[in-house]
Amino acid sequence: MHNSTTSPKSIRTSESPGGGSDVDTIVAAATPTGRGGVSILRLSGSLAGDICRRLTGRLPSPREARLCRFLDSDQQELDRGLTLYFPAPSSFTGEDVVELHCHGSPVVVELMTRRCVSLGARIARPGEFSERAFLNDRMDLAQAEAVADLIEASTEAAAKSAVNSLRGEFSRRIESLVTQVTNLRIYVEAAIDFPDEEVDFLSDDSVKQRIQEIDLEFSGIESASRRGKILREGYRVVLAGMPNAGKSSLLNRLSREDRAIVSDIPGTTRDTVEQLIDLDGLPVLLTDTAGIRESCDTVEEEGVRRARSAIDEADLIVHVIDGSNPQMNLLPEFGSRRAISVVNKIDLDKSLALSDESEYIGVSALTGEGLECLIGAIKRCADFHHGDTSYVISRQRHVQAIEKAREHFNEGVEQLSEWQAGELFAEELSACQSCLGEITGQITSDDLLGLIFGSFCIGK
Repeated sequence: MHNSTTSPKSIRTSESPGGGSDVDTIVAAATPTGRGGVSILRLSGSLAGDICRRLTGRLPSPREARLCRFLDSDQQELDRGLTLYFPAPSSFTGEDVVELHCHGSPVVVELMTRRCVSLGARIARPGEFSERAFLNDRMDLAQAEAVADLIEASTEAAAKSAVNSLRGEFSRRIESLVTQVTNLRIYVEAAIDFPDEEVDFLSDDSVKQRIQEIDLEFSGIESASRRGKILREGYRVVLAGMPNAGKSSLLNRLSREDRAIVSDIPGTTRDTVEQLIDLDGLPVLLTDTAGIRESCDTVEEEGVRRARSAIDEADLIVHVIDGSNPQMNLLPEFGSRRAISVVNKIDLDKSLALSDESEYIGVSALTGEGLECLIGAIKRCADFHHGDTSYVISRQRHVQAIEKAREHFNEGVEQLSEWQAGELFAEELSACQSCLGEITGQITSDDLLGLIFGSFCIGK
């Protein structure tokens, strides 16, 4: 889907957004640094085929692996391995691409890279292969980001969601919404351009129906993008409460390892302790915090300050209550922040095992009793359903662009309903289009491209 706004791809110059020329042939290792059975070097650009010929003696047939010797400038053998050739435009980047599969020695990889550079390539910038794929219309910006997200996925659900985005499912939803906004804008501008046939927008059922449909689609995409952001970045859950409530024990139980120090002495935890865990496919960034209380100990005071800072940044607060202390105040003071309350140490007193109707969850960090109920509550708060294959990965910039687009849309609807200002409605729809176009890269800036692809690993 395209609109009338200029795309960055249509005005590209010989300078790529991150610096360097986009007509250079680039080279980089596509596999992680270290020792292994195989390492892969990737070449992309007009010289890729020629470099392959001079390095190995010949260029293999397209998409057919060929065993060869890799030769240095004196025609001495550097290594033996496989070569693969993907001619433009049917390659990842849309350019001529060659893959060199050598043995996974850092020394061999370095020698092979130097040889390619001596034959006319330059070292690729981080993310430059994906950047070229975007600039050459092999994928849109959201799909390019999904490549990096798939590599960094921390759970099975996150990986599957990244694959969905890589296939273009998130982009198609955005493009469908842009089409709806565009069609409504065309309808409104046509009415403005032909005043003799002016449409009474307020009484036009067609406009009302389109507005309702767009608003509903916005709600669905906002919900999907928030869930996708959680899958990519993790759901931030903070364990908070008084000292000796069992927060550290609960973190260890949920993470299935002794991550935090556990002691009967109150105030043992002086700093925040973070652990990324997998709760049935939901990536959770779990944070243990210092017990919140008044103290004259300057170190403990700093721990309490950091605990409050973590609470302020949390997606969910798990208020851990010491069930063995009957005088413990059970009322959390977290303001409007989302929180669930957990009564710990129910193994010490079975009367603490709370009913299903209770507003508290009873658990034992020592025995694991009640943990499934707690995990279920965390997943419900995150709106996460295990086994749902409809999730798509998304980033904070996607969420912000969608929110900004909806603000423009809502402002336009208000201008229309309050003042019958069709011209202002059309302007807000145009701004809405621009915000949505930033997600897929139809409308973006070189600075944004540099930030996005600069965060990728080299060789991707």
